[in-house]
Amino acid sequence: MVMWVFGYGSLIWKTGFHYDERVVGFIRGYRRVFYQGSTDHRGTPDFPGRTVTLQAFPGELCWGVAYKISGQEDQKKALEYLEVREKQYDSKVYLDFFTDPDSMTPAINGVMVYMASPDTRTNKNYLGPAPLEEMAKQIIHAEGPSGPNRDYIFHLENALNQLGCDDLHVRDVANAVRKILLEMKTGL
Repeated sequence: MVMWVFGYGSLIWKTGFHYDERVVGFIRGYRRVFYQGSTDHRGTPDFPGRTVTLQAFPGELCWGVAYKISGQEDQKKALEYLEVREKQYDSKVYLDFFTDPDSMTPAINGVMVYMASPDTRTNKNYLGPAPLEEMAKQIIHAEGPSGPNRDYIFHLENALNQLGCDDLHVRDVANAVRKILLEMKTGL
């Protein structure tokens, strides 16, 4: 039996496990949002960074990459790795994955997806929505063991562009970060 994992954030460009196949596509009914706090990768407990999670939103498509993991040992290692890496995401769901926007027939059924719920009782790192400028300032100043939070958003924007995906929320947040960085550099 094979296992499929959907990457919609850093898993797009930094997998960290062996896989047999990589398929570009999307899940239906969700959008990518910078609502999850990161205190272990792109921030600290005192100053969390912002990373993406998924928010249910009818009619939306969230583009990303599905990874096929075939071997039993590879699946075990991938799960062990992902359970540590994605530990701040309190929900794991199985969704249908599509490759053709005009088709309602999934290319793959039951792709595993890590998500962060908005329930702060089970997800202590959920930050939720905020004004764009506030999110950008938080991203600029946050840094954790995996590096500056701003690198995360720029890597994500670039990875999505390479997939041919223009994610409006990611672009808006990235542009807000660029604007503030430019203002800081020029002293405006």
